[in-house]
Amino acid sequence: MTTTLTVSGMSCMNCVRHATEALQAVEGVTEVQVTLTPGQAIVTHEDATAPTALMTALEEEGYSAALA
Repeated sequence: MTTTLTVSGMSCMNCVRHATEALQAVEGVTEVQVTLTPGQAIVTHEDATAPTALMTALEEEGYSAALA
């Protein structure tokens, strides 16, 4: 399953790295692609992984996330 998120609050490539690592740490995530512009994360994960878990992981790092 693939979920696309709009991510706000990233300002540099270090932010992209932090967001990527946060998403990779969510159980069931198999692939993560985060882009600074346009502020997007494309996450491939198991069906059992809820999109809210992905958004929470980003929010815990200080970013805002919403389903795209």
